[in-house]
Amino acid sequence: MKKALMARFAGRVDMPDFSIANDEKLTPARLRIELLAGLTVALALVPEAVAFAFVAGVHPLVGLYAAFLVGLVTALIGGRPGMISGATGALAVVMVALVAQHGVEYLFATVVLMGILQVIAGVLQWGKFIRLVPHPVMLGFVNGLAIVIFLAQMSQFKVPGSIENTGHGMGGGEWLSGMPLYLMLGLTALTMLIIWGMPKITRVVPAPLAGIGIVAALVIGLGLDVPRVGDMASIKGGLPEFHIPAVPLNWETLEIILPYSVILAAIGLIESLLTLNLVGEMTGKRGGASQECIAQGASNVLTGFFGGMGGCAMIGQSMINVKSGARTRIAGIAAALFLLTFILFAAPLIELIPLAALVGVMFMVVIGTFAWNSLKILAKVPMTDAFVIVLVTVVTVLEDLAVAVVVGVIVSALAYAWNNARRIHAKTYATPEGAKVYQVQGPLFFGSSDGFIELFNPSDDPSVVIVDFADSRVVDQSALQAIEAVAAKYETAGKSIQLRHLSRDCHKLLTKAGHLMIDSDDDPDYEIAVDYGVRTGILGDH
Repeated sequence: MKKALMARFAGRVDMPDFSIANDEKLTPARLRIELLAGLTVALALVPEAVAFAFVAGVHPLVGLYAAFLVGLVTALIGGRPGMISGATGALAVVMVALVAQHGVEYLFATVVLMGILQVIAGVLQWGKFIRLVPHPVMLGFVNGLAIVIFLAQMSQFKVPGSIENTGHGMGGGEWLSGMPLYLMLGLTALTMLIIWGMPKITRVVPAPLAGIGIVAALVIGLGLDVPRVGDMASIKGGLPEFHIPAVPLNWETLEIILPYSVILAAIGLIESLLTLNLVGEMTGKRGGASQECIAQGASNVLTGFFGGMGGCAMIGQSMINVKSGARTRIAGIAAALFLLTFILFAAPLIELIPLAALVGVMFMVVIGTFAWNSLKILAKVPMTDAFVIVLVTVVTVLEDLAVAVVVGVIVSALAYAWNNARRIHAKTYATPEGAKVYQVQGPLFFGSSDGFIELFNPSDDPSVVIVDFADSRVVDQSALQAIEAVAAKYETAGKSIQLRHLSRDCHKLLTKAGHLMIDSDDDPDYEIAVDYGVRTGILGDH
């Protein structure tokens, strides 16, 4: 049993793959692009990790260690080269209550359990269910996340030390004013201008890195008094140390951490898998959903034992990485190692970088992430799809990503069920023998079962009625109940009903339902038309 489980686990994880599209070799030029993209991402990770640590109510190094460990493990064994993972706001807003009530040690234990749940989800291949997320939900997801990223940058336009962080960085604090505000806006705009214009001049250096470097050099050279990374917190620290969470190993502890672990695991996987799909669309290469689940879980288990707050995929940093030209795992690995280097050796230098430069990078990410074409198609797509796009966008901003996606999927599913329920109808004709045939059109399921029953008129029909399912499918128990209800009405009227042209799956479903269908020589592939009788009283009262 244990060997089989380990074999299945190993089958979900591929060895690190450094190849890029079309099997292009790892050339010096490619290596340069990957390393520079990793450096750019690492610089953008620093303020994000620190800010999310503040949101969760933990020390900044807890967020930085999470960014390093989660980023490194997922880059090595994740399901999609090019993705970047680390500490995120979506998880931090859930963690804050746990830390406030029980302390940081319970957070570490929660992160470990969260990772275990994610690994289980990967082994069981639950990641494949991300395919059920409709495209309108994806559009709402990217739009909402773009707005969240934008709002998160607003805290950088407030006086350092006055900010009361919330999930989107908008809580309290005193806004900058006068010359500090003008400098912040000007440097942010300059960074954005450099990122926009640099590709037109050269692609030797990733545009975001060029923007950060030029603006940082300008600020340091001129001695401008603007908020810098060091104003948020010191990022200097040592190597993360192995640490078993200091919590009692009892049922009470499990009752505390399990609800948080389930929520965090769900949010982390949803955000990671949606980012996986988004990056796949941008690069034209599919990723492995189950492998990504396992990678996220393994990274969080490791992070929990090394004093990190856990994490998941980061769409903003992933966009920076991909748009900087990264296509392999090298960039993600490099980003994690650069981040660790910053913590160990380069903290004084990194702390001099103006926040305006990093805000400018994130604003360009917002512009690139938001699905602007979705605004054009709102009037062209079905009203339900347009509603789902707007709904998911709003819920993502006001609540969180997981709730938004679940709500969007539910609304889309209900709309789909309603549309299919209205499609049920039947054509009728008489056979030479005098039987009446109802040729059912549309799927028979819980949404259309009432409409199906209303198609029949037992009092006026002849003694033999045939229901032809050549253009229909019997889907669920509600459909079986509807068939039996119709049969019971004809039985009460002293008439018989027969089923024709059942597909193989419909035949199997009907046969399984307590022999609802009277046995007959069956050819479900329609080579001959077999008429099946129906037994009543199998599924209970109607």
